[in-house]
Amino acid sequence: MDTPRWRLSATATLIPGRPIEPGLSETLLRTLLDPPDPFVVRSMRPLPPIPAGERVIPADQTNHSVIVGETVVVKWFARPSDDSPAPELFAHLAEVGFRAIAEPYAAVFCGDELLALVTAYLPEARDGWEWCVDEAVSGGTAFAGELGRMAAELHVALATPSSVLPDPVRVAEASWAGRAFEALGEALRVTEDAEDSAWLAAHEGDLRRELAPLAVAGETPVVRVHGDLHVGQVLRWRDGLAIVDFDGNPTVSGALPYQPVARDLAQLTTSLEHVAQVAVKRRGADPQAMAAWSWMTREALETAYVTKLAEAGQSELLDRSLLRPFEIEQECRELLYAAHHLPRWRYAPMGVLRTWF
Repeated sequence: MDTPRWRLSATATLIPGRPIEPGLSETLLRTLLDPPDPFVVRSMRPLPPIPAGERVIPADQTNHSVIVGETVVVKWFARPSDDSPAPELFAHLAEVGFRAIAEPYAAVFCGDELLALVTAYLPEARDGWEWCVDEAVSGGTAFAGELGRMAAELHVALATPSSVLPDPVRVAEASWAGRAFEALGEALRVTEDAEDSAWLAAHEGDLRRELAPLAVAGETPVVRVHGDLHVGQVLRWRDGLAIVDFDGNPTVSGALPYQPVARDLAQLTTSLEHVAQVAVKRRGADPQAMAAWSWMTREALETAYVTKLAEAGQSELLDRSLLRPFEIEQECRELLYAAHHLPRWRYAPMGVLRTWF
């Protein structure tokens, strides 16, 4: 079977799974107002004036991101998808006025498949695996409150009605245990390192007890969460912090679109623990100092998050009984990510689990 090709002009063709042709992103921007068949464009905001020139962002390994005119980013999806939550969430957040994102301009589809997102370029941006590790090594904690407030503002925005999501908050009476216990079981199976495998087996009972509250069905508010909210998705750029990559969790298939906000918060707090592990492993930081740092930043983040929800009159969004079990599930998922995608990453979730138990 021939590889599918989508042509934007006589000389610019997108071939899924192949490197993006030079000039393709500029061609896309020129055709946004009048896209040729079979393309469909969902516009969110008018494009600003864009100078010529483009360059690839080499750090984006999952997809292909191209900066055009030092003004916008065209994010090409390596595997076009018909179920990406990003366009809907971007359109909703733009409408309700949430600003801590890269301003969204357009989503480009071929039929029902999302091919590309066009957003603002954030100058001098560094992701959290850089700037947050620097904070850990230097002992900086002031950012944690800002990060907690921003996460709460995101969830308040996601709970605000719009024409895109007119009924954004639902009440679910559900058990969240099935996915979590499945992740634990698979983590036990796929962790091949003898020492780590033995440690997990010895602590399986502890981990199952921590996950047990998820088996108690109860009414919990759910919204369209970010789904993959860790510090690597938080850019520090010239004008502050911004949350990126609303594409969902690439390691979870079939996840319900509406989830408790505690899931996002658990991912964010555990990622601070991972930052501490990175600082020890790669920067030679003192383990005890990093344990203290992660505790202080977690406390500051959670306090700021809860306070901001209360100020917005949305305290009921957070079911705190789910937070610790979701954190345990997240560490299991980190082990799965390491086993299937990045074996050297295993030290981070194993380091966190050993710290906790």
